[in-house]
Amino acid sequence: GGVGGNPLFKGGFPPPPGSFPPPSPSEFPVLVLPGGKARLLVCGVGPVAAALALGEALGWGGVSGVVNLGIAGAYDLGRAPVGAVMLATGEIWPEYGLAGEDGVVDARGIGFAQGVAAAGPVFDVLGLNPQNALGNMGLNCHSPAVQGVFVTVAGASGGPRRAGALARATGALAENMEGFALAFGAARRGLPFAEMRAVSNAAGLRPPAGWDVPGALRALGKAAGDLFAPLR
Repeated sequence: GGVGGNPLFKGGFPPPPGSFPPPSPSEFPVLVLPGGKARLLVCGVGPVAAALALGEALGWGGVSGVVNLGIAGAYDLGRAPVGAVMLATGEIWPEYGLAGEDGVVDARGIGFAQGVAAAGPVFDVLGLNPQNALGNMGLNCHSPAVQGVFVTVAGASGGPRRAGALARATGALAENMEGFALAFGAARRGLPFAEMRAVSNAAGLRPPAGWDVPGALRALGKAAGDLFAPLR
């Protein structure tokens, strides 16, 4: 999610008022896979854009699973160095809830959940099982992947202090901007969901220091090719 240009903005960015029609399935390429077909959806950047894009795609019907591919910033380059491929075992949205004066957010502080999925009410945490999800979709991951919990934020960490605080509060492996929204949308429909990302940078560092987006995209492309290859 959030990688490359958004096909909804063919006429330039931002689009002029009134020129934002709902996307058609025909606008998005179809990948023919050994076990079926997949439609490539560029969801845009951030949890709101991702949720809207997935909601529109689910409205087309015929969706049997969701795979989120993208890049992310790692909280600990020792666990997940730049260029490493990661699979999410959970998603956390640490910005949902009641924010105290000390900056700590209580996910249950406003008294109600964001919604309900098969496992029950969803506040700020979603558990994921990538192996089960990939198996249910007839996919597999041949490339070794680091596994751990991801954090989804609307505002990316702009410095090491905030990145460190989020890492300590959540124990997460990496930070992204779309995963929780996509995972929640899939969970609401009871669809298998898997999230694979490649590390492009250390979370909290701004480019160009320590960034390698081209290298991360190459690693992601190779891993995605393995993911959608015939089952061994």
